[in-house]
Amino acid sequence: MDKPGNPVGWFEIYVSDMARAKTFYTAVFGRELTSLPEIGEGGEMYAFPWVEGAAGAAGALVKHPMACSGKGGTMVYFSCDDVSNEANRAVEAGGRIMQPKMAIGQYGHIALVEDTEGNLIGLHSMQ
Repeated sequence: MDKPGNPVGWFEIYVSDMARAKTFYTAVFGRELTSLPEIGEGGEMYAFPWVEGAAGAAGALVKHPMACSGKGGTMVYFSCDDVSNEANRAVEAGGRIMQPKMAIGQYGHIALVEDTEGNLIGLHSMQ
């Protein structure tokens, strides 16, 4: 059964220090995050900005007693103009480049960075 659209509709990046994580992601991508107070049960959630009906997936940083930050969970790829720019800003914001910009053939380029919470995130660009 073929369904239209992209398969990813939402993502969550689990964090242990919300203030530090918000500072990191705001510095790297230049976008403010919005509090989503509905999470309840001692958790915090801050959403990345999204446009309803636009391409790409919406998502949030989540701090919750039932979820842990770090490598081995979900890999999220952020769309970029040039992954080198965001990778360098990640380092300036306290993260680490784990895989520098590399070509992936006709699909452009990727880089992998570790955020301040130990999460591994992907960056993707066509150039």
